[in-house]
Amino acid sequence: MIAVLLACLPGTASARDTLIWLLRDFPPLTIFSGPLAGQGAIDKLMPELTARMPEYDHQIMHVNRARGTQMLQDPDVFACDPTLLWTPERDRTILFSIPAYATPSNGVTIERSRHALFASFIDADGHLDLAALLASESVDVGIVGGRSYGPVIDKVLREAPRPDHLILHYGNTAVGSMLEMERLDRFQAIISYWPEARFHAQQQGIALQELEFLPVKGVPKYQFAHIGCSKTDKGRAAMEIINREMRVLRETRLVGFYAQWMVKKEEYLRDARTFFDEPQN
Repeated sequence: MIAVLLACLPGTASARDTLIWLLRDFPPLTIFSGPLAGQGAIDKLMPELTARMPEYDHQIMHVNRARGTQMLQDPDVFACDPTLLWTPERDRTILFSIPAYATPSNGVTIERSRHALFASFIDADGHLDLAALLASESVDVGIVGGRSYGPVIDKVLREAPRPDHLILHYGNTAVGSMLEMERLDRFQAIISYWPEARFHAQQQGIALQELEFLPVKGVPKYQFAHIGCSKTDKGRAAMEIINREMRVLRETRLVGFYAQWMVKKEEYLRDARTFFDEPQN
């Protein structure tokens, strides 16, 4: 009887698990500082998603890429990252959700004044042959250390004949820093998402007409990002709920949040009508 009475008293019920959400400074998905802090697409999604998961207490934690990866791979940590690309390597240690949102694929951002350096590697459709460019050893390219750019670009970077022409940069605002370094001719191109490069350029007062974005040959127009969670029993249980809720939120809310950052907003919204048509999605 004592045990039953204790179970009924406030504070004696089993505590809920705390799900740690790992957010990196990754504009325009997540924005940590400045006048637009908290206004990123994922920033706006998080309160709506967590409200639909009352089974858990939720903690937002700001991390860098290395720390986030370490925590996701720690079997004693219960965490999720809402901004991950799927890769075979990550899939071995991280549990991935259904596709959560589509972003314009990574490509190469250059200063328009240097277009002549790249002209011979651009096809009639405006796509850059990145493999041929790197093989020419004519330019240095800035990349974010530890980031996946999608299967096509990742493969090109792995097979680059001169890795010393790939300048790795780390840090919470790596793309912003690389834009500054590009202007100083430390390298002549960077690989990034165009919405991300545009955001940092505007924050730094760089006129957008001074930059040019080159899509990469063989890379689809969009690539899908996922929510990645700890590959544990707790992670699997949470992922069932996340997938259930994201089937609704990704179309009713997140598409609109992300479209606000698109140069061609109406085109993105039109394309979004078919993003999740496949049965496996």
